[in-house]
Amino acid sequence: MKKKVLVVLFLFISGFALTAHAGLDDFLKDINAKAVQDINHFNASVSKHFGIPIPDVEVILAAVINPADAFMCLQLSLMTDKAPGIVMETYRKKGGAGWGNIAKELGIKPGSAEFHALKRGDFGFYYNSVPEERKEKEKNSGKGKSKSKKIK
Repeated sequence: MKKKVLVVLFLFISGFALTAHAGLDDFLKDINAKAVQDINHFNASVSKHFGIPIPDVEVILAAVINPADAFMCLQLSLMTDKAPGIVMETYRKKGGAGWGNIAKELGIKPGSAEFHALKRGDFGFYYNSVPEERKEKEKNSGKGKSKSKKIK
């Protein structure tokens, strides 16, 4: 009986770990897919989300492998209160280690609320499906309306 309980408990914990990992992976895949569709809109959304100028977003984007990496560098900068340059340097050093390891290197403690949010991909990033300029044109021309979508 104890053996069955331990097996069920192990499977439950393992399943939770896989779900948490999939949360961040799915979030990052979705960011990359959206960015490929319209990189200028992606830059504007990231700029607005983090409160930094678009040219700064473009500099970070040029230094990383994909758009999701630029987002994560800025997100970890926000979460750790470290300059984006420090996060970028850690990204370069530990690039293949994964975002959880980069976060730990930057001081986010495993088990903390920040670390759990990271693993879930829970950053409150809303990506409008249609850029604001296009929305305004559609509104003025009487065409359809668009709604914001949360990347997750």
